[in-house]
Amino acid sequence: MHKSMGASLYVPANHKHLLRIADGEKLPDARSLIFCTEDAVADRELSWALFNLSVVLEHMRTDVAAERFVRVRNPDVLARVLAMRGADKLTGFVIPKATRHNFESYYRLVRDTDHMLMPTLETADVFSEREMEAFRDLLQSAGIRNRILALRIGGNDLLALLGLRRPRGMTLYRTPLGPVIAKLVTIFRPYGFALTAPVFEHLDLPELLDQEVQEDMAYGMVGKTAIHPSQIAPIEQHYKVRPQDLAVAQAILDENSPAVFKMHESMCEVATHRAWAERMVAQSRLFGAHQLDAPHWPAAL
Repeated sequence: MHKSMGASLYVPANHKHLLRIADGEKLPDARSLIFCTEDAVADRELSWALFNLSVVLEHMRTDVAAERFVRVRNPDVLARVLAMRGADKLTGFVIPKATRHNFESYYRLVRDTDHMLMPTLETADVFSEREMEAFRDLLQSAGIRNRILALRIGGNDLLALLGLRRPRGMTLYRTPLGPVIAKLVTIFRPYGFALTAPVFEHLDLPELLDQEVQEDMAYGMVGKTAIHPSQIAPIEQHYKVRPQDLAVAQAILDENSPAVFKMHESMCEVATHRAWAERMVAQSRLFGAHQLDAPHWPAAL
C-alpha cells in the first residue's frame, strides 16, 4: 500500500533558520522536509550551504515527527553529507535527475546505511517509455526495492526540456506533461512504486493550486512538493478524507460486508476496492477526517 506523504517542503540548505525548521520549532506543521543542496543553492553558495547543513545535522534533535531528507546535488555531495556527524538522523535522500545510468553511483554510497531514497524523474529519459521501464526493473532489484520510498516527478525540469514554463491559467495536467505523468503512473504504480507530484510555483493562484492537487490525487500521487510554507495547509487539506469516503472504506473492510454492495449510490466491490479502502483509512489517521455524518449502512446489490 502506498503511504500518503502530503506536502514535502523544500528548504535551501543555506537557510538561516534551518536548525529551527529541522527541529520543528519553526513550521511545526511540516511533516516532510527536504533540505536542498541542488537547484535551490547557487554554485557559489554550495560550500556555505554544506557547512550550514553539517552544523544542523550535528545539533538537530532526534525526537521530531517530521521526516527529514537531503536533496543532494551529485554523488560527491552525497558522500560529503554521509560523512557529516548526525547524518544518521536523516530519513534519507532525494536523488536529482535520477536515471538507470547514474543510480548505482548514488546507491552504492548508501547501501550499508538505513537511509531511504527518493529518486527524482526529471531528465529526457522520462519521455522514453523504454527507459522508464528499464529504470523500474533496476529499482525492483533485490536490496534496492525496499529502499525506495517514492519517486518524485520534477515538473519544472521536464517542462524546461520542452522549452516551456508552466502557464498561469491551467494545471500541469493540461500541458504536454499530462500524458507523461499518466504514463509514469501506469509504468510504476502497478509495481508498487509511489509517485509524488511536481511543485506549483505560482504562490498567488490558490484556486489553481487546489484544482491541481485534486488532479494529482486523481492520478494517484501520494504527495506534492511545496516550495513555500504557505502551500502546506492548502495541499494537505485535500488529503483529509471525506466522511463519505471513510464510511465506504470502513464498510469495504468490514468482514461482515457482502462481496458486492451499494453504498451512497455507488457499487462497492470488496475484492477490487480493498486497496483503496485501506489507503483511505490510513490516510485519515495521518491527515484526519471531518466529523462523520449519520451512518449509511451498505445494501446488497
